[in-house]
Amino acid sequence: MDLFEKVSEDIKTAMKAKDKVALETLRNIKKFFLEAKTAPGANDTLTDEAALKIIQKLVKQGKDAAEIYVAQNRQDLAEDELAQVKVMETYLPQQMSAEELEKALKEIIAEVGAKDAKDMGKVMGVASKKLAGLAEGRAISSKVKELLG
Repeated sequence: MDLFEKVSEDIKTAMKAKDKVALETLRNIKKFFLEAKTAPGANDTLTDEAALKIIQKLVKQGKDAAEIYVAQNRQDLAEDELAQVKVMETYLPQQMSAEELEKALKEIIAEVGAKDAKDMGKVMGVASKKLAGLAEGRAISSKVKELLG
C-alpha cells in the first residue's frame, strides 16, 4: 500500500473515530497529493518519495506557523498547528538523533574530503540527498557548520 492509499484509508478510520484533528489534517494532505498527481507531467501518479516530500513540507510549514503563533501570544492556534504536525509526522520515517546525524555527517565530510567552511556546499549537496527525510535541513546545515567551522 503506497502512502496515498494509506492516507485515504486513514481518513476513513478518522471519520469512524470522529477524530476531527486527524480528519482535517489527512484531508489536507490528500488535497496536496491530488494536486501533485494532477500536475502537468505527473501522469496521474504520485511516488512515495514525492508524497514524503509533500508531507515534510507541510510539517515544516506547520512548525513555522506554530512559532509565529507563539510569538504573537496565540497559544491556542499554535497548539492546533502542532496537533496537526503530530498527525503528519506519523507518516514520516523516524528522524535521526543528534548523535546519529553527527556520525553520518562526519562520514560524508570524510567522503567528500571537506576541510573547512568553504566546502560546505559540497557537503550539503551530498548530505541533503543521503539524509532526505531522516533529518531536517536546518539541523543538517547547523551541524555541518559546526563540524567544518
